[in-house]
Amino acid sequence: MSYSILTINSGSSSLKASLFSADGSRRNFRYGHVHDQGEVFDRLLLDLAGEKPERVGHRFVHGGDISDQARQVDAAERSRLQGLIDLAPLHLPGNLLGLDLCRQHFNVPQVVCFDTAFHATLPELAKRLPIPGELGLRRFGFHGLNYAYIADTLAGILGDAAYRKVVVAHLGSGASLCLMDNLKSVDTTMGYTPAGGIPMGMRSGDLDPGVMLELAKRYDQEELSDVVFHKMWLLALSSGESSEMSKLLSSHSEPAKFAVEYFCRQVRAAIGGFAAKAGGIDALVFTGGIGEHSAEVREKICAPLEFLGFALDQSANRSGDNKIGRPGCKPVLIVPADEEVMIRNLCLGMR
Repeated sequence: MSYSILTINSGSSSLKASLFSADGSRRNFRYGHVHDQGEVFDRLLLDLAGEKPERVGHRFVHGGDISDQARQVDAAERSRLQGLIDLAPLHLPGNLLGLDLCRQHFNVPQVVCFDTAFHATLPELAKRLPIPGELGLRRFGFHGLNYAYIADTLAGILGDAAYRKVVVAHLGSGASLCLMDNLKSVDTTMGYTPAGGIPMGMRSGDLDPGVMLELAKRYDQEELSDVVFHKMWLLALSSGESSEMSKLLSSHSEPAKFAVEYFCRQVRAAIGGFAAKAGGIDALVFTGGIGEHSAEVREKICAPLEFLGFALDQSANRSGDNKIGRPGCKPVLIVPADEEVMIRNLCLGMR
């Protein structure tokens, strides 16, 4: 059965929506640098020009301690989602606002699709945090809707090699990497919240716990949360110049150059770490805004990785081709992110 589905993908700095019609056509709506989601949603209603979906699917960054890929929203589920805000305070308030606005304007089923669900296959060695188990905290992993999309498409690009050990680097304003084996998540860089892992635009990524204890002495809880989610990593490393990779790459300042080099070094470290854990990796995939569009970042990341079998075809990399690995080396790919397709598919699968 086919029907029209509106997908809502609210990121940390943008809102993307797609209307998938029953006839198979698709209309995309993109809104960057979102500061007021209510205003952006009003723009979306105008852009839809009166078209009404029969179902609305939402990307939710955190689903909590469940393995469901998607759930239809009722009062109990809405209440459960409200209780998860502390796990992703940068994202979930916007996710919930988008859900509530759609429920007000479209009297149709609302489906929430979880970024954490793809990582339900993490083995205990990757899931466990080195803290007392009775605390009930563990690593979740994020960006799962895009990782799931890539897992669904990878065999069509790589053939049998897709089922081997593949590292996918989702690099954007939020950034993480995922190690896949047989197209399943077996490790990932983000942990308990989307603030962990490699450096991002403004989020802290992994820090020495002692640093957090020291910061907790200097800030109250609200101030510390603001620092962790809005004032760290690329923004901090560039001495406040920018949290956007494109601006840092075009800058000639030493802090901007330092921030770019730091980011690429940390991504390389994550790739090397996965290779050590897995006993080698067989393919590397770039996705996300930075991963898809910055040839310079891809080159800086891959330049020292020839010892792992990865080297770039410079012409293909500059052109942004799908396959950018040098002939005779292991595959390096660019796969554009498309969480919206996964949301559409999950909505179609709901009964």
